[in-house]
Amino acid sequence: MNIKNFISDHFILQSDVAQTLYHNYAKDLPIIDYHNHLSPELIAEDKPMKNIASAWLDGDHYKWRAMRADGIEEKFITGNSSAKEKFLKWAATVPKTLRNPLFHWTHLELKRYFNVDEILHAGNAEKVYEKANEILENKTPAQLLEDMKVEVVCTTDDPVDNLEYHQQIATKNFYTKVFPTFRPDTLLQLLNGTSKDYLKKLETCVGFEIKEFDDLLKALDVRIDFFHENGCRLSDYGISGAFTYVAQTPEEVAQIFKKFLHGEAISEVEIEKYKSGLALYLGKKYHEKEWTQQYHLGVIRNNNSRLNEMVGADAGCDSIGDYVMIEGMSQFFNALNSTNQLAKTITYNLNPSQNESFATMMGNFQNSDYPGKMQWGSGWWFLDQKDGMEKQLNCLSNMGLLSRFVGMLTDSRSFLSFPRHEYFRRILCNLIGEDVKQGLIPNDTEFLGKMVQDICYYNAKKYFNFEQ
Repeated sequence: MNIKNFISDHFILQSDVAQTLYHNYAKDLPIIDYHNHLSPELIAEDKPMKNIASAWLDGDHYKWRAMRADGIEEKFITGNSSAKEKFLKWAATVPKTLRNPLFHWTHLELKRYFNVDEILHAGNAEKVYEKANEILENKTPAQLLEDMKVEVVCTTDDPVDNLEYHQQIATKNFYTKVFPTFRPDTLLQLLNGTSKDYLKKLETCVGFEIKEFDDLLKALDVRIDFFHENGCRLSDYGISGAFTYVAQTPEEVAQIFKKFLHGEAISEVEIEKYKSGLALYLGKKYHEKEWTQQYHLGVIRNNNSRLNEMVGADAGCDSIGDYVMIEGMSQFFNALNSTNQLAKTITYNLNPSQNESFATMMGNFQNSDYPGKMQWGSGWWFLDQKDGMEKQLNCLSNMGLLSRFVGMLTDSRSFLSFPRHEYFRRILCNLIGEDVKQGLIPNDTEFLGKMVQDICYYNAKKYFNFEQ
C-alpha cells in the first residue's frame, strides 16, 4: 500500500469557497477545548510522552471497538501485551477502518504530529512506530498542546478532587491554560447504591460532618467556591438513562436524604425527587457563579457485562440509547428559568433521532443574558464524525442560529486528538461552500469568513469568558 498525501491541503474542501474559508479564516485560529478528559497530572508533570502506543491507544475505546470488530484478541487491546505489539495490531486494523471516522482521525493525527503521509498498515507499522516514538521522546503533553495552538483546556474533575495538579499548572509558563470542570455525577447517583464512603471523602474536603441535606448543600457551596477560585467556569453531567425531573420541596428532599443516611428503604420516586432537588440547587449555584452547565445525554452504558468485568469501567461497550429526554429537560429548565436562575447551558445528544427535539428545546429558553445562551452542542461520541457533524450543523441552522454556535470540543483522553478541531473546521467550511455553490447563501467571503471564525473560536472565547 503506497498511498501518500491522502490528507492533502484541500482534504474535505470540495469547492474554491470552502478552501478559501478554511485556509484564510479557520486554519490558524487557536483552539478552545472546553470539554475533555485529559489528565491534569500528566500536564503538570511535563514529562515526554515517549511512546505512541500509550499516547494513542490507552483508554481509547473508539480504537478498541474497531480492533474487536476486526477479530483482534483482547490481550492486544486492553491486555498485558507490550506497547509495540498493541500498536502493530492497531496498525493492521487501520486499513479495515475505511469509511469509519477512525480512518480520517488516524491519518490526520499521523500527519499533524509526526509528518507521516502514508496510510498506516501492517507493512509500515514498525517504521511509523519508531518515527513517532523518536518525536515523542522530546514532546511533553504541554508541548503537544502548544503545537496545536490549544489556548484553553477544560478537564473533567470530581468535586472531591484537590486540584493540586491544576494549581501546579497555573504556576508554569505554559502556552495552554488548563481549568477544571465540576462534575458531580456521583452525588446525583448517591441514593442509587453509591457507597457512603464518598460522603466521607467530601467531609474530609470541607472539614465538617454531613448529618443532613443542608450540610450536603453547604459542602457543595464550599467545593464550588474552591473550584471557582481555581479557574473553573463549567459544570458537567454524564447522564445514563432518561432525563427526568420530578417536582419536590426542600423539606421532602431533606427527609429523603435523612432516610438514606439512616439506611432506610427509599422508593424510586424518592430517588428521583432527591436527584431533581439536588440538580435544581446546583443549577442555581451555576447561575450565581456565571458558570456554564453541560449535559451529556443519550448513552446506554456497559452493555457487555462480561467485557466490563474483564476490563473495568469505560471498556468500550457503550452505545446509543433510546430514552425519553425532552419532557424532563423542559420541566427542569423551566423550573430554573421561572425564578430567572437558568445558567448558560449546553446539551449534547447521542441519539440522532432526537436532534430536532434537542435543537428546538434549547431555543425555548434563549434570552438577552448572553447571545446563544442555550447551546445544542456539537455531535457527541458516536456522532462526532463527518455525517454526525453535518447533521448537527444543518439541524442547528434550521432550528436556531448557527452563527452563535460555540463549536467543537474533543471529549478525549488523548493528547493526540486535537486535529479533530481541524476536522470540524474543514467540515464546517465545506458545508458553507456547498451552500454557496448551490446559490443558497451569498458568495461574500468576508461575511462568511467572519461567521466561520466566530464558530471556530471567537464565540467560545466570549461565551466562557475564561479570562475573568
